[in-house]
Amino acid sequence: MVKLSIVIVNYNVSYFLEQCLRSVQEAVAGIEAEVFVVDNHSVDNSLEMLRREFPEVRLIANAENVGFAKANNQAIRMASGEYVLLLNPDTIVEADTFTKTLAFMDETPDAGALGVKMIDGQGRYLPESKRGLPLPNVAFYKIFGLSKIFKKSKRFGRYHLTYLDPDEIHEVEVLPGAFMLLRKSVLDQIGLLDETFFMYGEDIDFSYRVILGGYKNYYYPLTRIIHYKGESTKKSSINYVVVFYQAMQIFAKKHFSPKNARIFDFIINAAIWFRASLAICKRVFLRILMPLLDFLLIYGGLFLISNYWESHVLAARSRAFPEEYRLLVLPLYALVWVVCVWLQKGYRTPVSFKKLNQGLVMGAVVILLIYALLGEQLRYSRAVILIGSAFVLAVLNLLRWIIGRMQLKNYPIGDMQMKRLLIVGKEEEAARVAQLLPMMSLRQMLVGFVHPEKMAEKKPRYIGDLSDISDMIEIYKVNAIIFCGADVPAKQIITVMSQLQDFSLEYKIAPPKSFYIIGSNSINVEGDIYTLSANSIGKKENVRRKRSLDVAVSLFLWAVSPLLVWFMPGKRTFFARIREVFSGRKSWVGYERAEMNENGVLPPLKEGVLTTACAWKNEVKAEMVPQLNGLYAKDYKLRTDLQIIFGNLRKIGKK
Repeated sequence: MVKLSIVIVNYNVSYFLEQCLRSVQEAVAGIEAEVFVVDNHSVDNSLEMLRREFPEVRLIANAENVGFAKANNQAIRMASGEYVLLLNPDTIVEADTFTKTLAFMDETPDAGALGVKMIDGQGRYLPESKRGLPLPNVAFYKIFGLSKIFKKSKRFGRYHLTYLDPDEIHEVEVLPGAFMLLRKSVLDQIGLLDETFFMYGEDIDFSYRVILGGYKNYYYPLTRIIHYKGESTKKSSINYVVVFYQAMQIFAKKHFSPKNARIFDFIINAAIWFRASLAICKRVFLRILMPLLDFLLIYGGLFLISNYWESHVLAARSRAFPEEYRLLVLPLYALVWVVCVWLQKGYRTPVSFKKLNQGLVMGAVVILLIYALLGEQLRYSRAVILIGSAFVLAVLNLLRWIIGRMQLKNYPIGDMQMKRLLIVGKEEEAARVAQLLPMMSLRQMLVGFVHPEKMAEKKPRYIGDLSDISDMIEIYKVNAIIFCGADVPAKQIITVMSQLQDFSLEYKIAPPKSFYIIGSNSINVEGDIYTLSANSIGKKENVRRKRSLDVAVSLFLWAVSPLLVWFMPGKRTFFARIREVFSGRKSWVGYERAEMNENGVLPPLKEGVLTTACAWKNEVKAEMVPQLNGLYAKDYKLRTDLQIIFGNLRKIGKK
């Protein structure tokens, strides 16, 4: 009989799913286990990745998103294990997670379900690892913040049971659906997940039914998992508030008396309006704060400049500005600048200095054009506009620079977000990950390598091992750490993250053989996957750009061929390649082993004189080719082609 059946429901999180399954592979060693992945109609490459990397996984591919509860039930009905584990795809388990939890369940016959200690992608403990039932009074304390203020109170802290030690085993009322280990016999007795719940609430409902069935739910912190979807930005969205609290209403109507259900319903509706109002007010405030501050700074600066100009220049000519100039004209100038910055997307986060300055220059041009079109009597002072333009450029750039230095969470400055990175891993894998970084849209500086094991002697490029990492962070001002998944076990990663949580670092994990690096606190936050952004090579503009580059490079190489040809190993081949590319029969850069794209997963490309593999110093193994080609096709850049071409000129003449 199978000991453990693992059920993972996936929806468009291919990168996280792959990392999760790799940790599961390690953790099931020595255990009779089966793994199910139920895909809720993902439109990313989840299915292709599963079939390529994990053929042993039992895949259920749904034609639509049927929700969390129904998808889990599909696999549970097929499961043959003594225990069933519901596991989120955005998790990483320790190597001993399953052996420890299964042993505890075997030794504890009254345990119907079990959850573990969860930390987020920054090493912080997630309080939803254990919860109490959302009774009306408990829900009230949670919704209106009393549970957060009085965490140690048994009365107010019941929602997340914050008065219980998170490092001790406890009997609890509610376990999270991110990791819920269930006894199959209990499932057969109390039934499957309630499919009335689409996304949230089914874990609360099921935990409660375990208790009603005469069993206990246990919180077991002697093993840990990383759960990326923690207390992150998704929970501040209006949609989350509505969906989550509607799930609470379903729970109340199902399990509470009509009177208590009505009370709970009133509290929930109040919560929806309260939280939604807070979310809207916060969003509006954050969006108007910077434009308003810019407007006030610009107007204040123009006001002072006009006063100075009037008292030192115009007074000598017995002239003065009319009253409406400061009350109407100068505010209009300030408004034009703010609007132009907005049109250039200068208020989007992370903020770009380039877009800001484009908007400010546009604003100055617009103001000068308007000034030129006005009648002579309305042209008050071109000097104020010119001096004001210089002032605006200086002050608004200085303001962004100050904000960038302050590292404000809600207003990141993109051009100043330099990642000072440490890579933790052994020589070969650390070098591979370091080679991957320059290809990503990331401002970064690699500080050095950290060895995961105690080093007897210093190695080149290594600044130390993990025993000294705290000192390295302080000395080198490190703000991000990348763990090589092939060299550093999940248990060690989790331990290091927990030890360093006071440093407010970003943590990333590079899975083995991968061409991406993932991490941080949430799967929903843009930028939490270090990979190439979506700019498909199949787009019409990119097809034109690639062809234009081919022609331009061909002409350039032809022009410099009298000098270059002496260094080419095959002169005739060199000129033949230039003709082939110029005529359109070939491209300078194509896929590595293009025949592996016969099923048309990637946009078609002409045969390349050079291939995507030329970007890599190390040998590219066959199993890495699909990812390498996919990485190139997903985010096409002229710069990538130029680096490949001019970094491999001597290969052009080779047959």
